Amino acid sequence: MPLEFRRAGNTWDDGRTAYQSACRIAREVAGLGTFELEARHDVPHKLPTSHDGYARLGRARAVRWPLCAVALTMLTGCLMVGPDFQSPPPPGVAGFLPNSRESVAGAAVIRGAQISARWWDVFRSRNLNRLIQDGIENNPDLQAAEAAVRAAQANAFSLRGTLLPVISATFDASRQMTPTATLTSNVPSGADTYSLHTPQVTVAFVPDVFGGTRRAIESADAVAEQQSYQREAIYLTLASNIALAAIQEASLRGQIAATRRLIDIQTQLLDILRRQNDRGQIALPDVVAQETAAAQARLLLPPLERQLAQQRNLLATLTGRFAGEGVSAAFELTSFRLPKKLPLSLPADLVRQRPDIRAAEANLHALNAQIGVAFANRLPQIKLTGNAGSSADAIARLFSPGTMFWTLAGNAAQTVFDAGSLFYKQKAAEEAAAQAAAQYRATVLVAFQNVADVLRALQADARTVSAALAAEESANRSIDLVRRQVEQGQVSSPVLLNAQQAYLQTSLARVQAQAARLADTVALYQALGGGWWNRSPSAEIAIQ
Repeated sequence: MPLEFRRAGNTWDDGRTAYQSACRIAREVAGLGTFELEARHDVPHKLPTSHDGYARLGRARAVRWPLCAVALTMLTGCLMVGPDFQSPPPPGVAGFLPNSRESVAGAAVIRGAQISARWWDVFRSRNLNRLIQDGIENNPDLQAAEAAVRAAQANAFSLRGTLLPVISATFDASRQMTPTATLTSNVPSGADTYSLHTPQVTVAFVPDVFGGTRRAIESADAVAEQQSYQREAIYLTLASNIALAAIQEASLRGQIAATRRLIDIQTQLLDILRRQNDRGQIALPDVVAQETAAAQARLLLPPLERQLAQQRNLLATLTGRFAGEGVSAAFELTSFRLPKKLPLSLPADLVRQRPDIRAAEANLHALNAQIGVAFANRLPQIKLTGNAGSSADAIARLFSPGTMFWTLAGNAAQTVFDAGSLFYKQKAAEEAAAQAAAQYRATVLVAFQNVADVLRALQADARTVSAALAAEESANRSIDLVRRQVEQGQVSSPVLLNAQQAYLQTSLARVQAQAARLADTVALYQALGGGWWNRSPSAEIAIQ
């Protein structure tokens, strides 16, 4: 059962008790001398100094040291200092908007509905589906995020090796000459020139008595988990950005089309006014005013065309292509269909679905485990080493009787005085965990704000689209009436200009309102987490 330590200032008694228990068990198994632990952290224990104690070990030392290693290994699984991580509870709120007004006109909001991993299918656009798949396969940002996940996982796996002994094998071969006039030869034959061959195996083991290594592994696992959720966030952002870029392209095409329709109407009206001026029915200023209006409308086209070209470049980049390669698909507003049903996660589910929240939680977990690492570094560090081998003057005599050797050794080290360095490192780890907890709460608050903002936007979009359609229809009727009156010479120049301006404004407003509603639908799926948890295993393998 792991012990839990909350703060550096009041945990030493628990650590002292745990250490005393560890020493007592090791002493009983291995038959070593008495260990005592002081109450002060700067002098944590006293090692036996009696020569009688060491003499009492005698030949049994070769047996008791392995037993001591076994005892310390057993203790490795019994004690782990530092606080155990617990996931923060979900927020205690029932909805995202006050008074639970979460309905959207024109769509049925389904609370608690499942979100597909391929949420963009709801727009029923094959070109969009193909572009998003290209982005998933080729986008370098997503590939970099996947590499970061693999690197974090490899780091976590590498730390697991520190729980086991390190075994190394060496072979040394030398030939040397001993000055027999002054020194005695080291070989039984007394030869002054001889060879020496020494193969040996060395074993080093640092038992994780207080769980510092396991806490480090726990932290590394949490970092790998954080990287995996950050990858999911990049995946979701990539799919959303491609969808938004396609919708913006459709919006720009719609605005260009509306502007060109107005320019065509203005050109027709200008031709009528010029004919009337030639017949003396209207004055020249009326013709000039219409020419100015047509020229102003033409000025709107170059900026819109520039934005459209830049949007195409953006789509190429998001899908892993060079801007010069371009994309074959072209998008109009009619390329998309609004879903009739909109999902809405429960507040308690949102914190498990948003990848940014899960990444913040994993970061909190990693820093929480670092408290245990810092605490374990303040406790005694134990190391066991041993080596065995053979040394002979000829390879053929290796491992023959009288050529074998072995060594067993143990070391226990405790920092006696460091001016509080380790204490403040633990204090820093605790404050870093407190900072991560605050950042987690901030992430949750922003996530709930995102959902609330999108819901409000969708509610406003429904009203805006309805009003824009009505305004455009009225402007269409107005421009038709004005054109017939112009043909009959019954309308003044100000009325004509106002009708053309109203037609342009309402047409652009309708296009922008429809595009905004599509974009806010994308934002809703993004705010709800994007359904990554429903991705099939085969799709997950394809991503990685």
